[in-house]
Amino acid sequence: MRLTFFTDYGLRMLMRMAGEPHRAFSTADLAADLGLSRNHLAKIMQRLAGAGLIETRRGSGGGALLAHPPQEILLGEIVRLLEHGQPLVECFDPGGGDCSLDGRCRLKARLRSAEAAFLADLDRATLADIALAPRSPPRA
Repeated sequence: MRLTFFTDYGLRMLMRMAGEPHRAFSTADLAADLGLSRNHLAKIMQRLAGAGLIETRRGSGGGALLAHPPQEILLGEIVRLLEHGQPLVECFDPGGGDCSLDGRCRLKARLRSAEAAFLADLDRATLADIALAPRSPPRA
């Protein structure tokens, strides 16, 4: 199973935010800290804010912060949200994709079961379990 970069970056961003859950982070801060594209992070923030996982504030002292305590945010919930619209295989697409084995394939049920087990395992962990502490300043 492979997650999209969108989900990978979103998880990294949330891990960092969970390390300081009361701090508001700008996309510039997160991009610099994680070595990721500010543009990508802004798009991820929009999706997370739309789902109510983070809150965004404009102006001085603004930025994004977690909308809930990290121990209340399940990893499976995050992955489902960020992977929405990205089926594991083509035949999982709502339109059914273009499968020449339709009606004869026994793999589809196994893949659905594996995907469900993967997400169920992630539902047993929270964002607090994987929180990323801030980097310590270099010693002089």
